[in-house]
Amino acid sequence: MKLSYFPGCSLSSTAKEYDMSAKAVCNALGVELVELKDWVCCGATSAHSTNHKLSIALPSRNLALAQESGMDLAVPCSACYSRVKKADYTMRNNEKMRGEIERIVEFKYNGSINVYSLIEAMVSKIGVDAIAKSVNKPLKGLKLVCYYGCLLVRPPEVTCFDDTENPVSLDNVMKAVGAEVIPWSYKTDCCGANLGLTSSSVVQGMVGRLLDAAKEAGAMAIVTACPLCQSNLEMRRKERNTELPAFYFTELVGMALDLPDCNKWFNLHLVNPKPLLQSLSLAG
Repeated sequence: MKLSYFPGCSLSSTAKEYDMSAKAVCNALGVELVELKDWVCCGATSAHSTNHKLSIALPSRNLALAQESGMDLAVPCSACYSRVKKADYTMRNNEKMRGEIERIVEFKYNGSINVYSLIEAMVSKIGVDAIAKSVNKPLKGLKLVCYYGCLLVRPPEVTCFDDTENPVSLDNVMKAVGAEVIPWSYKTDCCGANLGLTSSSVVQGMVGRLLDAAKEAGAMAIVTACPLCQSNLEMRRKERNTELPAFYFTELVGMALDLPDCNKWFNLHLVNPKPLLQSLSLAG
């Protein structure tokens, strides 16, 4: 199975471990991620706040590339996914805007491809049962809270994926690889990543609330599907005097599949997860 793949700016820079683990895990599970040739930035997070038409045109360029490839599109970054999915929704449902964007981007939209977040693609295209059957090293003893963030399942009329208030797809994947998933009430709260440069004190409070709640729930780590959330959670942890690691879900699936390059991914974290994993005999 092949999916076109839009890594976005974060996975090409600060979230390289997400990109590497995503490709390795999907390959191990029989899915080839084919990166879009000559992709462009989707405009997250500023374009949609300053120029609505530009916020549709930028991700539509990537839609045009995916449509040309003939393969459904998988997007790992939640912010990128939100922009590309919104563009696809607009192109499907707003005839006037579709015509304008087609002229700007110079393509004819036909709605032939679907846009998935990476976690949605893995759940719908591969399946939780297939992931569970591929596990070689269950993540026994690892207590996690799953953090979806505010964009992965919202707005529901656009994403049409999972439950808006209590999503479970990420939980189910983590359970399939042997981790203990702890219930908590902050799955879809915003971490404030887009305010990181302009309102850092506000963001510190938002992240602090998440970290405090995760610790109170008994979690050893947080798992997410968003590079902005992951980096924000780890960058802001000093204000709460905690070393709670934030994993990408693909890293943990890769560990459970016992893929060879896992330790290389962890070297790029701001919070070193190796002491935790070694304490549970999950890493060397």
